[in-house]
Order: sequence, then C-alpha cells, then structure tokens
Amino acid sequence: MAENNAPRGGVGFFTLLGLLFIGLKLAGLVDWAWWVVLAPIWGQLAFAVLLFFVLLVAALAADD
Repeated sequence: MAENNAPRGGVGFFTLLGLLFIGLKLAGLVDWAWWVVLAPIWGQLAFAVLLFFVLLVAALAADD
C-alpha cells in the first residue's frame, strides 16, 4: 500500500467562521460591528499570545 506523504492543508474552523461572518455582514443579514465580525480571525492570534504568556509565567514560577 502506498503512503501519501503530501502535506495536509485545509481551512480551519475559525477561518471558516470568520468568512461566514464576513459574508453575512456584507450581505446585510447581520448588523454587527466589524470587530465582532472579524473576532474569529484575530481571536486565534489572541489565544496564541495568551497561551505564550501563561506558559512564560508558569516557567518563571517554576524557577523560584
């Protein structure tokens, strides 16, 4: 049986959710602020930064 070593790609859940929200906003179906519409997209970055700081604090606390 041949192995498939092709890189796995695809679009993540939050990206799809962000695209859905943008489509709903542009179609006029929702009257949300743009920061709410774009929250699923920038929320991933915010989560990564928060996780970094939590791990940094945990590492610094372990050194004491």
